[in-house]
Amino acid sequence: MIGDKILKSEERAVYTLRSLFKHYGYLPFKMSKFEEYDLYVRNKDFLIGDSVITFNDTNGRLLALKPDVTLSIIKNTVDGVGVKHKVYYDENVYRVSAKTHRFKEIMQTGVECIGDIDLTDVYEVVYLAAKSLDTVSADFALDLSHMGLFSALLDEVSTDKLVRAELTRLISRKSTHEARALCEKYGIEGRGLEITTALSTLYGEPDRVLEILGDMCVSDAERDALDELAAVCRLLSYTDYYGRIKLDFSVVSDMRYYDGIIFKGFLNGIPEAILSGGEYDPLMRRMGRQSGAIGFALYLDLLEELKGDAREYDVDCLLIYSEKTEAEKVASAKEKIIALGESVYASRVIPEKIRYKRIVMLDKEEI
Repeated sequence: MIGDKILKSEERAVYTLRSLFKHYGYLPFKMSKFEEYDLYVRNKDFLIGDSVITFNDTNGRLLALKPDVTLSIIKNTVDGVGVKHKVYYDENVYRVSAKTHRFKEIMQTGVECIGDIDLTDVYEVVYLAAKSLDTVSADFALDLSHMGLFSALLDEVSTDKLVRAELTRLISRKSTHEARALCEKYGIEGRGLEITTALSTLYGEPDRVLEILGDMCVSDAERDALDELAAVCRLLSYTDYYGRIKLDFSVVSDMRYYDGIIFKGFLNGIPEAILSGGEYDPLMRRMGRQSGAIGFALYLDLLEELKGDAREYDVDCLLIYSEKTEAEKVASAKEKIIALGESVYASRVIPEKIRYKRIVMLDKEEI
């Protein structure tokens, strides 16, 4: 702490999550505040919004304040048999706020697992997403979907790009009535209509939804995607978070970039997803990589919307001393408290903004 400034919720979350990611073998990734603009313009559809702050470098190159971290991480990886890059980051990105429509500096943390990845890596990233949400608040939900399965089922509904795009938009909004009306408009009936209705309404406990999908899937592509989704759910069922995980096919992402497991995380009290991620192999292909990738980002700026603060106190012990107290005595007292496994804040007065579990008046009592 500096003076009486208290760490914000998002800043505390960064420190806790950093430790979590390290425990699972993820290494820190740091990048400059800006990248060459060309990196973003080539992949502008991948970005959340297409507004990027640009400026000219001293040598004339067009640079941009980073609106994304994933693209930079991919750029700094290499392919290879058995090669795997596991990194975590906490970076500020610069995007247009959906509320103010002005550029905003957003604190974002997350992980990326890139390279020769397998089922265990996919499961680990999804599990870390759930664990990250739980670190911020125990009152969370994690919704899973699978873009490969979504796309394969949609292949049976229509091959028209415009129709598929509109159906995807309506399904993501759970607009079942409008989706069915669109099918009627384009003469989509029978199994196509059944699939459309299912995708826009399927939501719930993984076991129940997987059973329904098992009866629906007929093609090899559908079966393969369903098998991956089922395998990840099976591994998650052994964790403490399974009860907070739902399957929801209104969770969709751009099929040009995502082709596997995708997910979004929510906290009670925040009306939008605070976490999003998934497998993005098509983006890897687009950037000239042959390996796989999965990751997620947690948008820490949204924590400002949480009502109140889940912490009961900021510090375990508030240590009060007087002007006459010797500095050596204060230092010794702090060390004794820390040795007890407690955090301590020492002050000559009781600060207004500090919440403490207990208070010790150094000149009047023993520790």
